[in-house]
Amino acid sequence: MPRRTFLAGGISTIAAMALAGCTPEGAPPPAAAPSGPRFLTPTDAVVGEREAARAASGAVNRVSLTARPGRLDLAGVPADTWSYGQTPAPVIRQARGDRLELELVNDLPEESSIHWHGLALRNDMDGVPHLTQDPVPAGGSFTYDFVTPHAGTYWFHPHSGTQLDRGLYGALIVEDPAEPLAYDSEWVVILDDWLDGVQATPDQVRTDLEGGMGDMGDMPEMHAMGNLLMGAVSDVLGGDAGDVSYPFHLINGRPATDPDVFEATPGDRVRIRLINAAGDTAYRVALTGHRMTVTHTDGFPVDHTEGDTLIIGMGERYDVVVTLGDGLFTLIAEAEGKLRQAHAQVRTGAGTPLPTDLPFPAPELQGKLVTADQLTAAPGVALDQRAPDREITIRLTGGMEKYDWAFDGLPFDMMRPMRNAHPIVEGERVRLTFVNDTEMWHPVHLHGHTYQHAGGGPRKDTSILLPGKRIALDFDADNPGRWLTHCHNLYHGEAQMMGVVAYTA
Repeated sequence: MPRRTFLAGGISTIAAMALAGCTPEGAPPPAAAPSGPRFLTPTDAVVGEREAARAASGAVNRVSLTARPGRLDLAGVPADTWSYGQTPAPVIRQARGDRLELELVNDLPEESSIHWHGLALRNDMDGVPHLTQDPVPAGGSFTYDFVTPHAGTYWFHPHSGTQLDRGLYGALIVEDPAEPLAYDSEWVVILDDWLDGVQATPDQVRTDLEGGMGDMGDMPEMHAMGNLLMGAVSDVLGGDAGDVSYPFHLINGRPATDPDVFEATPGDRVRIRLINAAGDTAYRVALTGHRMTVTHTDGFPVDHTEGDTLIIGMGERYDVVVTLGDGLFTLIAEAEGKLRQAHAQVRTGAGTPLPTDLPFPAPELQGKLVTADQLTAAPGVALDQRAPDREITIRLTGGMEKYDWAFDGLPFDMMRPMRNAHPIVEGERVRLTFVNDTEMWHPVHLHGHTYQHAGGGPRKDTSILLPGKRIALDFDADNPGRWLTHCHNLYHGEAQMMGVVAYTA
């Protein structure tokens, strides 16, 4: 059957997902299958002991966020959505070793949570309902309290249903008190694909995806069918680029017709922190008239690598440094394979902005492309080279025909999240190998740890895995708890392409 042949279908685990909200408040998730090992729970004493042993500065950053319905203005197009007061939320900034006390007030009509994407924080603060905490009920609140152990570019978002594809996200910047990178100014850039309140709600998109679309043949040309997108392809992504049609692509919450503007002085050396908060879109990013030097990925430094453009998958972050020329320049985030763009402006002098009615064929987008497999962890953060003590292989399975995305053919069960947990032991070097048996690319993400691509690659927590390929990821088991791993395509994850890596007691 061709990749783009679909039959009407659904997913058998939706009822389980709905029932997940019925877990009694305060009831701990089961430790394991009856015959399996006993895994640590998020509240085991060792979790608190490891937190107390972290190098802490003693400084405390107290923040309050309220999740509530609101309206986003997309250049005159109103979008009713949910946010933390604005989209993106205000940047949270603190130093490595500082403690964050953040109160989440949930004024949404349903339960929610906050996941701190990329942080190797204490397990009971990771924000995964039914695995590390009870969901925060509508009308309730919860205080996240943890030390930020590593400097870098991180972000936060819900881990509750399809809420990520609304306006509920923001950046967490953890600064290094001994920062070795020299730059004059900094720009936090969050990329996002948008349809909420304009074309549909994310829950409606999920329903459409799970229902299938009948036999559409190979669909060699891109074609939007309501909320779904057919024929979006990318050679860089190995074929299918995505399955959701978004009317807007945003940079810092603004469309190309009303762009975000960063002002600087000619000759300034600017650090741009790029975050992809999208649900279904990888972006090809370039700054007109400039080359970029990649300095970090997913918070950790790499050997500096120069290029014209880079690919950033959902959940990934890249830091780049650019020395600015004199004029008006456009930061372009092209929706890879989808023939749409987001634009923002960099202004150091006079100039004419790019047109916004069509994708602009900037030459930088076709220049030297930087991908993660070209990067090497900087010497100070590279893992010592030794053989793994434990090897875990997870196969990515499923497809669009039945929308049955999963790990190892087993949909994740929110009522029994530890049913097929992979056991690890504190102190081990673990090699986690993902094998993509599907015909689509997936951004795989591991909570609670930063791994290194085996063979001396970069330190990361989210990596693009192409169809038919495998990727080996090494990490040290030094953060006890139970940790989710999943595809960061929102709709694949919601179809249960998730699993758990958990420490034994």
